[in-house]
Amino acid sequence: MSHDEVASDVAAAPRRATIRDVAAHAGVSKSVVSRVLRDEPNVSAERRERVRSAMTELNYRPNSIARGLSESRSGTVGVVINDLRNPWYVSLLEGLATTFDAVDVAPLLVDSRLDHQVGRNTVETLLSRQVDGLVVVGTTDARVDVERAAESIPVVLAGTLEPDLPTVDIAVDDDHLGARLATEHLLALGHRRLAHIQGPGMVGRLRRKGFEDAIAAADAGVEHVVEFGGTTEEGGYAATGRLLDTAAPPTAILAFNDMACLGAMSAADDRGVSVPGDLSLIGYDDTRLASLRHISLTSVDNGNFAVGAQGAKFLLRRMDRLTAPQQIYRHPPRLAVRRTTSAPR
Repeated sequence: MSHDEVASDVAAAPRRATIRDVAAHAGVSKSVVSRVLRDEPNVSAERRERVRSAMTELNYRPNSIARGLSESRSGTVGVVINDLRNPWYVSLLEGLATTFDAVDVAPLLVDSRLDHQVGRNTVETLLSRQVDGLVVVGTTDARVDVERAAESIPVVLAGTLEPDLPTVDIAVDDDHLGARLATEHLLALGHRRLAHIQGPGMVGRLRRKGFEDAIAAADAGVEHVVEFGGTTEEGGYAATGRLLDTAAPPTAILAFNDMACLGAMSAADDRGVSVPGDLSLIGYDDTRLASLRHISLTSVDNGNFAVGAQGAKFLLRRMDRLTAPQQIYRHPPRLAVRRTTSAPR
């Protein structure tokens, strides 16, 4: 299911009332509502009646996960991302935040890139705030710190496969399949000189393998090359420049993500190479930038909203079973075809 389909389902269904809604409706604090739910005696009869009336009027049903959250917990979870400048995070964070908000859990967001610049340890900063769990979004350099954190608090990975630990749940898309779908699209259009801009980590290796497996399954005579470009627009620009400045440049490029692909578009434009006339381009992540009309980038939709929502569900469940076996959710990707791909000249 795509981000738009998941978002549409969320929008179509009436929003479930939360403890925050009940508290606002009754004119009391959330802690008063919690005490009424636990039937504690230290609540006045008048307040208790107001809370119960609010629950009835809002059709409030206590969430089983929320009921299981101990009062000794902080009600906050840490969310570690690697670079806030990347729009890929937006939809995934929406999925996380929507799920956490339903049970009145507040995410604390930190950017490990910025923390590194100021000499601060991202994971230690969150642990010092006594977060109840940790969501690692995307590939991170703080592998050792994440492994150490997983020994004491629940940890879930969203949009990344590292570090792979037996008690750390994972919510991702099928990166191998997504890259294969994109490559098969280029081959079906008739391209026979293809390139891939590779990204970091296990996700980068899986997308490269999907690209290469699609080519291996195609007819003979397909040329391909892989150039490392990383995750940024600057990296995509530099990698594409190297590819286009060769004697036999590719007619199509699959980039690691949308940001790298935007860099590829700029590199092509600087060289007078038209897109898609001379060069077809495909990104990955299907961010909102990709769907802007003046960009109209063909991209792999990896279901970021659904991945984020599932990552949050995994973390909430793991709060009461820290040592339970690992669970993995892989969202099936789809290709969003737009104006940056066409048959070669």
